[in-house]
Amino acid sequence: MQIKPLGDRAVLEPVTAEDTTPSGIVLPDTVDKEKSEQAKIVALGGGEEIAKLNLKVGDIVIAARYAGTDVTVDDVEYKVVTHEDIVAVIEG
Repeated sequence: MQIKPLGDRAVLEPVTAEDTTPSGIVLPDTVDKEKSEQAKIVALGGGEEIAKLNLKVGDIVIAARYAGTDVTVDDVEYKVVTHEDIVAVIEG
């Protein structure tokens, strides 16, 4: 099954949180890890506003924390958001 967003929407796949801190400490599974706002774009709608953002499939973006609609397809979690919910692109 494939999700095709309409208008100025994007389908995002959350990037998993790191299991190691920047200083090298390994976090056990028992630690509550906060959901990351970082996500990879897996599909884009064809709306004018989303086109103005110059986004492409595969870009890593930051989305507003409580934005969008959560969807599970084939045991994979996705989030469908509007162009206004994408707040930044992570480069490099």
